[in-house]
Amino acid sequence: MTSRRKTAWHKTVDGGDIVWLTLDVPKSQTNTLTVAVITELSVVLDALTEAPPKGLVVRSAKENGFLAGADINSFAEQQSVDETYAAIRQVQDIFTRLEALPCPTVALIHGFCLGGGLELALACDYRVADDAMNTRIGLPEVKLGIHPGYGGSVRLIEAVGVFTAMNIMLSGRALSARAAKKVTVVDRIAPNRQLERVVRDVINISPKKQQTPRWQRVLGATLLRPLIAFVIRRQTKKQANPEHYPAPFDLIELWQKQPANRQDYFAAEALSVAKLIQTDTAQNLVRLFLLQDRLKAFGKQSKFKAQHVHVIGAGIMGGDIAAWCALRGLTVTLQDQSAAQIAPAIKRAHTLFKRRFKVAHLVQAAVDRLIPDVAGNGVAKADVVIEAIFENLEAKQALFKTIEPQLRTDAVLATNTSSIPLESLAECLKQPKRLVGLHFFNPVAQMQLVEIVHGKTTLKKWQKQAAAFVRQIGRLPLPVQSSPGFLVNRILMPYLLEAVQMEQEGIPILAIDKAATDFGMPMGPIELADAVGLDICLSVATILAPSFDLTVPSNLDKKVSKKQLGRKSGRGFYRYDKHNKRIITSLPTDYADSGTIQQRLILRLINECVACLDEGIVDDAELLDAGMVFGTGFAPFRGGPMHYLQQQGVETLTQQLERLCSDIGSQFKPNSGWEDLS
Repeated sequence: MTSRRKTAWHKTVDGGDIVWLTLDVPKSQTNTLTVAVITELSVVLDALTEAPPKGLVVRSAKENGFLAGADINSFAEQQSVDETYAAIRQVQDIFTRLEALPCPTVALIHGFCLGGGLELALACDYRVADDAMNTRIGLPEVKLGIHPGYGGSVRLIEAVGVFTAMNIMLSGRALSARAAKKVTVVDRIAPNRQLERVVRDVINISPKKQQTPRWQRVLGATLLRPLIAFVIRRQTKKQANPEHYPAPFDLIELWQKQPANRQDYFAAEALSVAKLIQTDTAQNLVRLFLLQDRLKAFGKQSKFKAQHVHVIGAGIMGGDIAAWCALRGLTVTLQDQSAAQIAPAIKRAHTLFKRRFKVAHLVQAAVDRLIPDVAGNGVAKADVVIEAIFENLEAKQALFKTIEPQLRTDAVLATNTSSIPLESLAECLKQPKRLVGLHFFNPVAQMQLVEIVHGKTTLKKWQKQAAAFVRQIGRLPLPVQSSPGFLVNRILMPYLLEAVQMEQEGIPILAIDKAATDFGMPMGPIELADAVGLDICLSVATILAPSFDLTVPSNLDKKVSKKQLGRKSGRGFYRYDKHNKRIITSLPTDYADSGTIQQRLILRLINECVACLDEGIVDDAELLDAGMVFGTGFAPFRGGPMHYLQQQGVETLTQQLERLCSDIGSQFKPNSGWEDLS
């Protein structure tokens, strides 16, 4: 019956004269603030203003959450600052009318309450949240290149104080129900079965609203604001470059220069967001958000749902895959040759569980789900079996021969190989069409992307089930064709090798890394190589070199020969202290970058992107962009390497490649595919 209703808001009145206003956006799995939803809410508020009930409860009928926020598609459609400003002001006015209702109002939150969803909740007198693991409350707008615009930046600072509010808004992170209660973003939390009782109690009692401590309110005084803003701005610059990401700094300035009149403050907030939405940064980040949804859709093509995962190989990668699956609620058996080899993985997993859960019984439950399994008994019981041993074709084939007879007929058989083609691995299998690649990236707990690798004969069934499993554990599946290095490693390796080559030429490593971070990369290629491990870089480069005519600089081999493997050994290209932190040196005072470092790095990377697209490693340029942003952190504000290429111009970059080919070396010869782009 719910799906037949054309309206989004459904109003019921109980015997205590409490109105329960339920949001259920038709034909959508998720509640968002579409134009229709906003228009309907305005009409409902008109009626409630004329005849106020004893109390109002705003809640959601969707299982997955309260309200995800604004309709992202509408951002991409708005053509001018004036159009966006008017749309934002309309929502602000409606939320202000909700805030002004002459009766207690409560937002009843479960699941996600993000962006505009939290801004609506902040316009209510009270917020009551479900004390469940999947409750997530936050204002993630900075991740879209904007900041809260429906009154959220004003009301959150009023509710929790400037430092706490800025921390939430500038990080874009989502809080659990308990964390939100601790900082007074929500007033009450309770188990789901008790929520309605708690809401009724709040309405009947109408307790005094929580106030921020007096010292927090003092920080907002006109004379102190410039100093506080300076402190917040300085901290923020450590995380974001204002030239690349203006939104956090506009938010700080908005607070610093806030008008004395509250309504004028709302107007200033709206104008700030309206201007930000039109920037290239916001448009590119919105584009990536929509690409993220496209990746998620790959996981919806199958109803496959795993309960038991078996991981073979308890090294860094295998152990961390197992830990992540256990954290996400699956039973996991972890196999290696001895208990001693599994023990470090269990220890790392325990650290992860404590950091993520923070509650003893939840940590223990996750630990109990991760089971050491030296004998490999879990193979025969598992819904998904993942091979994650060292990168050696013969060793992997020998393992597959052993485990294939034990597998359930409906189990997904996957390899986490980072560079070996599936066709080679599957030669030993009686059912080679079954093998699929699940290529995770390190660190597993942070990297969102998982490449779903298919060979020429891999059945669609297994690809779809693998993608569904990846979504089940909260990761983004990217279908890629089997080829040496697949997509991400294939593109990343020439970039890293060019950096190592420049170091061999005598260019300071700090200058190389600075060129990359100035472009917008999360870290420089030299530091990245140290973090991955120079032995691993050398191994992958050696495997890929024959296929793609790569030259491996001799200094990489020399470092590995001297056991200077990077961060894990305390020394690679950089030195590291006992806490694995980089010991920073300074650039020579007489060194000046001519501007070619950044060009050499980025053009090597983009040239390989064009080749991958031409070879059909992924289906289109958008998926390639998604893979590089979510798999490597490629400067998100630039929208991905292919998007950057189009913005710079095919002819311009082709000319730059040809010039570098002439001046530096043949590695810059434009790959096949540039002509098609033209």
